Amino acid sequence: MTLLKGLGTGLCLTVLCLLVAPKAKADEWNRKTVITFSGPVEVPGVGEHLLPAGTYVFMVMNSLSDRHIVQITNEEGTHVFTTILAIPNYRLKPTDKTVITFRERPAGQPEALRAWFYPGHQWGEQFVYERSRAIELAKETNEAVLSTPVVTTSSTVDDLNTARVEAIGPAGDTVDEATVVEAPPVPQVKPEPVLMASLPKTASNLPLMGLFGFLALGSGLALFGLLKRSA
Repeated sequence: MTLLKGLGTGLCLTVLCLLVAPKAKADEWNRKTVITFSGPVEVPGVGEHLLPAGTYVFMVMNSLSDRHIVQITNEEGTHVFTTILAIPNYRLKPTDKTVITFRERPAGQPEALRAWFYPGHQWGEQFVYERSRAIELAKETNEAVLSTPVVTTSSTVDDLNTARVEAIGPAGDTVDEATVVEAPPVPQVKPEPVLMASLPKTASNLPLMGLFGFLALGSGLALFGLLKRSA
């Protein structure tokens, strides 16, 4: 197998401003972002898997499910190259720049699109490949790849919203999706302060009245004894 580029097998190449140069700030609602690739890039759902070098618009379409649909068009927005199924992915430290991550490929082959993070956001879009291509990529990159059995080039947005998604490992088997998509950290819950319970009030004042009665009776008997002695 051809040696992988970079420092290690299966590492993700993060490009901030080298291969990817944002041309305009995206809208918060649909995260519309203009991105320029200096070389060909593989993306899901494109014929023969490649987008040639050029400028493209990435945009999140409205979705009511826990997944997102990302559309890639030309700069003018007059031609849709692909509509991609994506799963939200989490990162600890957002940046003020658009971040595109790729899967490292064997030398001489174009990078494969992995995820897209909008500036200032901790949640990004982890892209899902068709199953047959996901199996190939997992073997080439030696890392798990999100896959779906639907054919994205002929699927509608509704099809993508309900499509089954699973992670494929380098051996071609299904693995835990958590090996691909980073879950947010579990927030630490501070223990609630323990409050001392107040003592219940007595049901009536009879015990207290009885005590006063015994004291008064004792005082009366003592006074009677003193008067009798002095008589």
